[in-house]
Amino acid sequence: MLTLSNLSPHPGSRKPRKRVGRGPGSGRGKTSTRGHNGYNSRSGGGVRPGFEGGQMPLQRRLPKRGFTNIFKKMYGIVNVKDLDRFEAGAKVDRDALVKAGMVAGKYDFVKILGNGEITKALTVAVNKVSGSARQKIEAAGGTVEE
Repeated sequence: MLTLSNLSPHPGSRKPRKRVGRGPGSGRGKTSTRGHNGYNSRSGGGVRPGFEGGQMPLQRRLPKRGFTNIFKKMYGIVNVKDLDRFEAGAKVDRDALVKAGMVAGKYDFVKILGNGEITKALTVAVNKVSGSARQKIEAAGGTVEE
């Protein structure tokens, strides 16, 4: 009967690891399969990734495209349904949303979108609010300050 205690691989399916540099009797001593001289025989030798033997490497031959706009404004997005976790009458601004973990601190601005429903009257003071989100917040008795 086959159990975990007597499992073994098929004979010949596993080869022992090649252990080099273990003396002349091993058949892989002295130069340890590295040859006699050259860059790859030295310790620390071997070319870096992307090196093509001195030929201009591919990452330098290809043209560069596009640019990164350093003045880009990053908006954190919050849906109306997520605002229901605040107490009624609370003021919801960027700091409150960051503290609640709903917006990452890396975002410069916050925008509220109208996905879902809201049941509590909140004072929402963020940078942008979509039209449907504004309607839902005001229908629940809240106010929007941009």
